[in-house]
Amino acid sequence: MVRRMFRFETEVDKERRLLLRAALRDTNTASSPALRELRGTPAERETPLQVWAFDADGELAGGLDAHTWATWLHVNLLWVAGHHRGAGLGSRLLDRAEHMARDQHACTNSRVETWDFQAPGFYRQHGYEVVAVIPDYPPGIKEFTLTKRLS
Repeated sequence: MVRRMFRFETEVDKERRLLLRAALRDTNTASSPALRELRGTPAERETPLQVWAFDADGELAGGLDAHTWATWLHVNLLWVAGHHRGAGLGSRLLDRAEHMARDQHACTNSRVETWDFQAPGFYRQHGYEVVAVIPDYPPGIKEFTLTKRLS
């Protein structure tokens, strides 16, 4: 067996991260007929999707950060300022993102992760179903993964 020498680095570098993602995506695509079918379609590209809400004073009232890929909307972050909660702003942000994902990016499904003290009930009210629960992530907290069909 030939022992190869490697140099390891731990610095954060956006270009390297993108290179790593592209290399992994290429490897995955080569190994998966379903991913090969996405080649050349709009669903092949990971596309950022963001929705922002500002109040009458121009202050950030809430926002949603997500991306679309492979016919899925993946909600990364959804936040509403405390004094705007309960007025439906979170619902409006989520609804707008789902419509954009469906109408502009041909998404058919959505997914989100949330902790037990955050918003699993909110997402259930919007048609999401729990598909996974990870206990103690982080310690003492449950993480929920929820999905929804967007059709």
